[in-house]
Amino acid sequence: MDEVKIQRRRALGAIMLTGAGAGASLVAVTPAPAAAQQSADTLQQVRNRGELRIGTPPGEPWFFKDQRSGEWKGIGWGAGVALAEELGVKPVAVETTWGTAVAGLQAGQFDVLFAMDATPQRALAVDFPVQPMFYYALGVLARDGLAAKSWSDLDKPDVRIGVVLGTSPDRELTVRLTNAKLERFPNIDEVGAAFVSGRVDAVSLFHPALVMLRSRVKRGTVLLPDPVRAASTSAGVRRDVDKSWRDWVGIAIQSLYESGRIQKIYEEFLAFRGIDPKEAPALVREQWSRT
Repeated sequence: MDEVKIQRRRALGAIMLTGAGAGASLVAVTPAPAAAQQSADTLQQVRNRGELRIGTPPGEPWFFKDQRSGEWKGIGWGAGVALAEELGVKPVAVETTWGTAVAGLQAGQFDVLFAMDATPQRALAVDFPVQPMFYYALGVLARDGLAAKSWSDLDKPDVRIGVVLGTSPDRELTVRLTNAKLERFPNIDEVGAAFVSGRVDAVSLFHPALVMLRSRVKRGTVLLPDPVRAASTSAGVRRDVDKSWRDWVGIAIQSLYESGRIQKIYEEFLAFRGIDPKEAPALVREQWSRT
């Protein structure tokens, strides 16, 4: 019996040791990118490689792959091409998803991902320039005849507004509109179908997504009611000890914004998708009063 107990203890010890090793490896995996980042400067890597690797999670109007030509288009891709031109390197698309984008940056799979919002959670893992890339606003796609110059115009018991459950518009309008009837749907496709069928009078999303929805449903008007609720987006980069890459990307995207080039990139994509840019609110917030 003593021998059996000894064998069991040895087996248990082996299991515990294996488990500890696995746990240790898991702990090591998380900070591993940071350790790698200490010995590598992304800006220098981009120059040495002669390529700017751009993370491209599909989703309009940020990143769109033309299935006929295989070419990438969209606001994020256009910004990447512009920065690659500044550096004199080739832009290279690295397909990813929004859900795995942070891990991809940490692992060095790509050098930058444009149109990534700087959230507190993401900022624990990757870096963001302090300069905003562009702005978008919470708006509505309103049915014909529905006045929506201000949010108070919509805050009426007979106004039905569709939102995607759990999103920023859902949370915002729950607080802002206490009289209107909010109809919640699991995704944009379903809220769009409700708008087409007349089950809701308006749909609330951030305005670039509203513009794309308007192009699909072929009805309604995209509006930014007063007071405008603005949010900015940024670009995610790997966390290097040397902040040269983060700082340069920040200066570069600020230049795209202030020169109007980011707006031009947006308008070119809208035109490519058959949308009149004049019907879409700008990405430059200084122009919103004129839209």
